[in-house]
Amino acid sequence: MKKILLLCDGDNFPSGAIRFIRQMRETEPIYVKGMFFTPVDTLEMIPVGFIPVSGPYAKLKENEHALVSQSQKKFAEAFENVGIKYDIHPYEADWNVDLFQKESRFSDLVVISEELFCNNMMELQPNYFMKEALKASECPVMVVPEKFKFIERIAIAYDGKKESMHAIKQFVYLFPNLADLPTEIVHVREKTSDDIPDRDLLREYSFSHFQAQYTSKLHFDPKKYFTSWLEEKKNVLLIAGSFSRSSFSNNMRKSFAEQIISEHTCPIFIAHFS
Repeated sequence: MKKILLLCDGDNFPSGAIRFIRQMRETEPIYVKGMFFTPVDTLEMIPVGFIPVSGPYAKLKENEHALVSQSQKKFAEAFENVGIKYDIHPYEADWNVDLFQKESRFSDLVVISEELFCNNMMELQPNYFMKEALKASECPVMVVPEKFKFIERIAIAYDGKKESMHAIKQFVYLFPNLADLPTEIVHVREKTSDDIPDRDLLREYSFSHFQAQYTSKLHFDPKKYFTSWLEEKKNVLLIAGSFSRSSFSNNMRKSFAEQIISEHTCPIFIAHFS
């Protein structure tokens, strides 16, 4: 049994993430803990020196808590109907990154909606709260689009560094059943002369865990074409080694994981956040 932490705000119920978790349950027993919070603290948005009128402010906070309660009810119904064990964290207040970090420390996987997570902040995904969650998490994170469909193939972003291999290992440990799917290990370089780092060792490891896999060396600018390449793959899941550091190169920090999340291209498994 694995422990899943589903993170969501009260305004947005993550249906795609729920479908992903229910797919996990088809192959093994799981326990899901829902952690809900209200959107950004309204007091932080009020100019310094301005004292809000207590009545309207209290009403606003009451409405926020009502939205959280609605999401919690949907969460319970979604898992009761299919016999998945679940619990709801008692915390129902503003975003608390320290509390989330501790909860993730005692979880196997965090699941977040790719487009709905705090999307009322009028900021493109990944917004401030998602970035903070991705960097603070002490276990792997699965970021799931709302259009999620059952996974049919795997793509692995590989650059030969320890972060990408760590991500592959974490994925294998968490999802051994998905190792039977067609799997493509992708090394993207603009220069045609670059070899795949440690190719023989990579093959030795991957053949030990993935039933139908092959390695691709793609020559194009990943900042322009990688998401398009992924979109051509039917119901693909991407394994990435890092959020704050690009899995392809340090000078593409904003073009890799962030670009895929912002375009809701596919589910992305992120295992390293330093």
